[in-house]
This record gives sequence, structure tokens and C-alpha cells, in this order.
Amino acid sequence: MEGKLFLKQYLIWVIILLLGQLHGYKSCILKERNALLDFKKFVISTTEEGQSEPVFPTWTNDTTSDCCQWERVKCNLTSGRVLEISIRGLNLKESSLLNLSLLHPFEEVQSIDLSESKFGGFFDGAEGYKSFSRLRNLEILDLSSNKFNSSVFPFLNAATSLTTLLLQGNNMNSPFPAKELSTLVKLKFLDLSGICKLKNLQELDLSQNNLVGEFPLCLTVMTGLKVLDLSSNQMTGKLPSSLANLESLEYFSLLDNNFEGFFSLESLANLSMLKLNAIALWSCNLEKLPHFLLHQKDLRLVGLSDNNISGQFPSWLLANNTKLDVLLLRNNYLTSFQLPKSAHNLLFLDLSVNKFDHLLPENIGWILPRLLSLNISKNGFQGSLPSSLGNMKSINNLDISHNGFGGKLPRSFVEGCYSLSILKLSHNKLSGEVFPESTNFTRVSQLSMDNNQFTGTIGQGLRRLRSLYMLDVSYNNLTGVIPSWFGENQFLGALQLSNNMLEGEIPPSLFNIFSLRLLDLSANRLSGGLPREISFRTPVVLYLQDNNLSGPIPDIFLSNVVVLDLRNNRLSGNIPDFINTRTTSILLLRGNNLTGRIPRQLCGLSNIHLLDLANNRLNGSIPSCLSNTSLGLGKEDAPYSYSFGVAVIAPGDSTSTGSFSYLSLKMSVSISDPFRMAYLSDTPYDIEFATKHRYDAYRGGILNYLYGLDLSENELTGEFPSGLGDLVKLRALNLSHNYLSGVVPATVSGIRNLESLDLSFNRLRGRIPPQLTELRSLAVFNVSFNNFSGAIPREKQFNTFEILSYLGNLFFCGKPTNISCNNVTPPESDNEAKEDDRQIDMVSFCWSSAASYVTILVGLFASVSFDSPWSRFWFYIVEAQKLDDSYSPTLHLFFSRNLRLEIF
Repeated sequence: MEGKLFLKQYLIWVIILLLGQLHGYKSCILKERNALLDFKKFVISTTEEGQSEPVFPTWTNDTTSDCCQWERVKCNLTSGRVLEISIRGLNLKESSLLNLSLLHPFEEVQSIDLSESKFGGFFDGAEGYKSFSRLRNLEILDLSSNKFNSSVFPFLNAATSLTTLLLQGNNMNSPFPAKELSTLVKLKFLDLSGICKLKNLQELDLSQNNLVGEFPLCLTVMTGLKVLDLSSNQMTGKLPSSLANLESLEYFSLLDNNFEGFFSLESLANLSMLKLNAIALWSCNLEKLPHFLLHQKDLRLVGLSDNNISGQFPSWLLANNTKLDVLLLRNNYLTSFQLPKSAHNLLFLDLSVNKFDHLLPENIGWILPRLLSLNISKNGFQGSLPSSLGNMKSINNLDISHNGFGGKLPRSFVEGCYSLSILKLSHNKLSGEVFPESTNFTRVSQLSMDNNQFTGTIGQGLRRLRSLYMLDVSYNNLTGVIPSWFGENQFLGALQLSNNMLEGEIPPSLFNIFSLRLLDLSANRLSGGLPREISFRTPVVLYLQDNNLSGPIPDIFLSNVVVLDLRNNRLSGNIPDFINTRTTSILLLRGNNLTGRIPRQLCGLSNIHLLDLANNRLNGSIPSCLSNTSLGLGKEDAPYSYSFGVAVIAPGDSTSTGSFSYLSLKMSVSISDPFRMAYLSDTPYDIEFATKHRYDAYRGGILNYLYGLDLSENELTGEFPSGLGDLVKLRALNLSHNYLSGVVPATVSGIRNLESLDLSFNRLRGRIPPQLTELRSLAVFNVSFNNFSGAIPREKQFNTFEILSYLGNLFFCGKPTNISCNNVTPPESDNEAKEDDRQIDMVSFCWSSAASYVTILVGLFASVSFDSPWSRFWFYIVEAQKLDDSYSPTLHLFFSRNLRLEIF
């Protein structure tokens, strides 16, 4: 009974306390509510045009709406006063100025986040530089990743209550602002600013700005500093020896600056007394490891990438620092990889881009069993993969690409590394079949096996990889058919099987994968027709060129397709009236058996960059409406992107304690960044297009500026379309090897960026318009084998074109033909030629026929009138024909043999 009575009393007290809390809760005050709405109006007025998402949709004039419940706002539950405001990540106009007076009503605000919003400065018409003094409780101010410059420091000087100031990622372009911030005596955390008189300052981040000048000597008296980050600036000069005074320093980063010469860290003898947790000296021109590192015992992160360090792998760093989690030695000149004798708990190791050229240590899996990420790519490692790799049960990212590894994948590796998410085996000499049996790579999302020597069919082992997002087994020796079960994985984003010996038809299921972004089946032996149904949910890139595909092209084949490459197949029929062409940027149909006219529906290609219909059997005239495409005048196409990528970020610092520490944050960034394996970054795709007499491959950003039209090697007729002059974005135009007639219009000079113009092997006539000399970018010009006449223009770019550009035009004169224009009889005018065309053609035909007939008869009579082998040959044939029925076979043979003797 006593227990029950106690429980009832306890519940009553709990209810009373809850009611008291509810009674004490207040919504935000009217003054601050109105201030938030005023701030919203300001943000809307400075937001970039075309912003699709609404700004602060929960901030409304509805009086029943409690502004403490609005997004990006936090209040004191008792007083209802605003404590935190976040304006992070707004799409404002470039370098917008913030009116600080809008913040004055928030008298108790403690944290303001203005990061990543393109702010360029402050202003306050009433308070001026003293504006921040009105916010007496402000402790945290985040201005990072904006466009601020040094003009903000006088304003910040009034924010005397600040304890944390974040300013990295701006455009300071000034020396260290010690004087301007001398009043911030409470500052404990400072990011890209600081003040040397702040004795309590523990963490100083000056990274990712354009700070200039020498290293501030006053920093060396801040003995309480634990974090010092000067990375990614433009600081110069030499490092002071007094740096050794920073005895509390745990994280030290100097990467990516312009300090003079080689860092002479050995001369800083007292640095050996420091107890560092992390040191980052990327891109510091180091030629050997700093000597003071020999005395460090508590290092967790060592970053020495992008230097000139040579010799052996520093295994003593592992032996001396048992807590070391991260070792980054990318892009150096290390030649020998030897591991310590005992096992270590290292989590991240990057030895890529060095000079190793020997076997990978056989015991690597036993010495480093806890590795999460291992990158040894772009070296010269040889031999087979060690079987001990299978002991790395936790490994998530493994990159051994661009080495000389050979042989089959060890069974222990395939079955033991079940935590793998990203596996890169590209550009080696690995052989065997592609997972013919079940594997334990069930978590793999990115698998790169291209440019090896794998053989056989595509194994069933791949079918179990349900998390697979990207598969690349191109450039191998695979045979057989493409399995239809690839279509079962609706999360597959990229499938690359090019440059193998795969046969059979393309499974229709591949064209119904929900997440597909890239399908590359090019350069195989695939046959059959194209599927008549596709259902891509996202824009996709299709590479199907260099196969034996046949039949017509379905009219839906451009739906949600960014790039369609069907070059060099056996496709036939007409080019279809494509449905939904708005997404297409590149359409390549060269080298097929397509017939019929160019459909007018192609004029609806509102985002086209490259259109290649060459080497087919297309006929009819060129549609004048092509000027309506994105190649034409005033047509704004959407930002072009032909490739895709999926960024897979490696795990962060698994040893984090969970409590906030800026040191932990810096460690986390340094760990994760080198292992962000973005597929897009290392798989550039080539787009082949003929320009300047060459068939070149283009990739990357240059495709944003390349516009081309190739209709060559067809059977096109009609006059040169004057509307082609409106294709102002073109850089390459090829109409050669057709039956085009008429004159070249002067409007072609409107294609200002044209670099290559090929009109050869047509029936064009008239003069070359002198306006074409205004094409200042023109590097290739070919009008050979036409019916052009008159003087060749010799101004500007035309002075560089040689005789090969004009061959086969009988009535050209002037340089470079060396034919005087005074000695050339110009052809008849166009009108006269048109009126007399039929009469001239008939008379010429009659006279030429009669002359040919007489010539043949005279030649025959002459050949038999004289005693010659040919006349005897003629009579033998006649005589043999007469005697054929009456003479024996022996006599027939006699005639034949004598015939040969007489002739030869």
C-alpha cells in the first residue's frame, strides 16, 4: 500500500511540473515576429531571379502561427525570445549587402548562421560600424563560404560578446586582421580571423582564404592554441623558429601556401617537445620527412601528400604512434613499401601516385587488418594480389587501379572482404572469369574492372550484388551474351560493357532500369534491332556505336536521352520523327544505311550541340528550319552535361567521442576528403566528332562550347540553304560529298565562331562571298571539286588557305592558283545558263553520241585492215566459230594453241 501511495504522489508531482512548464511556455514576441517577416522581405528582394523554391515558406502572416515553430528559428521556451537564426544556403544575388539593422530587434540572439549565401558585406545607415554592439548576447557568428572581404572587420570589431567566429572560404585578400579584431576578448574559437592578444584562444582556422603576407609572429605567443590551420592561402616568407612556443598545439596545417623554399623543420628543434595529434603539410615542397616526427607518440593524422619525399615507406610512424588513424602520402616519390613487424590499427592509408614497382607485401592484410580505406593506385606494383587481403574484414574502399597486378583474384579476397563498398581494379593485368560463382561483395556499390584481361562470360556472381550502382568491365575479352538479369537491379546507374566480344541482341530489360544514367555497350559484336520501348526516368547517356545493330530506329529513342551514339552500325530505314527531343544534346547517326529525307522534327532539337548524320544515304534538301535548333540565332540551350557521377564518401572518424570539438571537425575533414571517390572524376567520356579534317575525341568542359553539324557523304540535293547562316553557334559545318547546287549565300558570314567549313565535292557555283573573310576563327576551309569561279578572296584568314582548298574548280583565279583573272573567261550568267540549259544539253548529247559511234567504227576497221596480231586474233575467232560444229575437238585445240602463240 505504501508503494502505491508513493507512486500516486510521484505521478501527481510530475503532472504539476508538466503543467507548470506548459504554463510558463510563451510564443515569440510580436516585435521579433515582425522583424523575422521584415528579414524575409529583404531576403526575397535579394534572391536570384528564377529561384524555384519558396523562401522561408513557414514564415507567414498568419497570427495563429507561432514564429518559434518556424524553420531556421529557435527560441527560449520560457521567454519566447529568439536565440538562434539560420539563413544558411540561400541563393542570393552575388555579393549582396546585409542590412545589420534588421538584426537589432533580436536582443537575446546567441547564434546567427549566414553561411553559404553569397553575402559580400554589411551596412547600417544609423549605427555604422557599431551595429553589432546592439547584439550583446551574440556568441556564435558563422559567415563562412560567402564573398566577404576585409571591409567586414570594422563591423566585427564591435561584436565583443563573440566566442566563435567562422569566416573561412571568403575573399579577404588582406594580411592577418589582428588590429581590427583586438576588442574581441571573449573569443575562444576563431575561424579565419583572430587576435594575438586573446589568451583564451584555443583553435585558430585561417584556411581557404586569400590572406597574404608573412606568418604573423604574434601567433607564436598564443601558447594556448590547440588548432592552427593556415592552409589554402597566399602567405609567403619563412616560418619563424618561435613556432616551437606553441606547446599545446595538437593540429597544425600549412598546406597550399607560398612559403619560401623547403620547410626547414629540422631547425625547429623544440618542435620535438610538442605533443601533436595531427599535422598536415600537403604541398610544402618537402624532400624528406621532418625529423621532429621521430619524437611524436600521439599522432592520429599525418598528411604529407603532394611533396617530393623519396625513399622507403616510413613504417616507424606506425610503430611510434599506436593511435595513428590516418596516413596520407599521396603523390610523392616513395620507392620501397615495407610494413612494421607487428599489427597496427590504421584506418586510412593513401600511397597512390608514388614510385613503387615491386610486389605488394604478402602480409599486408595481417599487419593492417582494420583498414577502412586503402589507395595504392597509380604505382607500379607487380605480381599477384596477396591472399592476406581477405583478412581486411572492415575495408570499405579499395583502389589498386593503374598498376601491374596480374593473375586471378584470390578466393580469400573475394569471400573475405565482405564490407567493400567501392572496389577499383582498373588498368591492371588481372585475368580469369568475372565472378563465375557467388561472392561476398554484397555491399559493393561501385565496381571498376575495366582495362584488364578478364575472359569468359559475365558470371552469375554479379547477380547477387544488389547494391551495385556502377559496373565497369569494359576493355576486356568477355564473350557470350549480355544477361537479361541486369534489368533486375533497379538501382543500377551505370553499366559499361564496351570493347569486349559480346554477341547477341541487347536485352530490352536494360532500357527499363529505373536509375540508369549511363549505358555503354559500344565496340562489341551485338546484333539485332533496337528495343521499341524505353522508360528512362532520368536523363541517360547511350553509347551503342560500333556494333552490328540493324533495322529501323524507334521514334521514342530520344525520350530522356542526353547522348545517343549509334554510329557505325547497320541501321536502315528513315530517320524517325523522334518524340520528345528536348533533352538531347548529342545525336550521332554516322555510318549506317539510313535513307529518305532529313525529318523536320529534328528542327525541334532545342538543346542540341552535335548533330552527325554523315555517311548514310539521305536524300532531298537540307531543312531550312534547322535554324530553329539550339544551334541557331538567339536559342538559349540548357546547361549541357553529358556525363554523370555518384559521389561515395568514405566513413568519417570512427574514433570520435561524440562531443563537439573543432579539432575533431578538422580531423574529420582531413580524413574524408582524400577518400571521396567520385566516379565522375576518374571516368571522362569521349565524344567523337569530325572537325578540321580530323575525327577527334572531345571530353569534359570543352563539350559545353562545341557545336557542330555534319551532313557529309550523303545524297542531299537542292541549293545551299540560306538559313544555315543563322546557326550562329556552329564551330564546325561539313556538307561535303553531296549533290548541293546553287551559290553559297553571304549569310554564312554570320556564323562568327565557325572554325571548320567543308563544302567540297558538290555542284556549287558562283563566287566565294567576300564576306566570308570576316570569319576570323576559320582554320579549315575546303571548297574543292565544285563549279566555283572568279577571284579567290585573299584577306585575313583566307591568306592562310593553300591550293588544296580550291582544287577542281576550273574558273578560279588569283592566288593561290597562280592563274591571272585577266586570262580566265567567266562562265555565262546564271539567267542565260538557266534559259539555254535544255538546248545545250540536247545538242551536246547528239553530237557526242555521233562522234563516239564513228570513232568506234573507224577503230574497228583500222584494226582488221592491217596485218597485226589483233587482226589475226579477230579472224581466228570468226573461223573457229564457223568450224566449231564440224571440226573435231583436237582441231579446235590446235586453233586455240596457235592463237595464244600468235598473240603472245
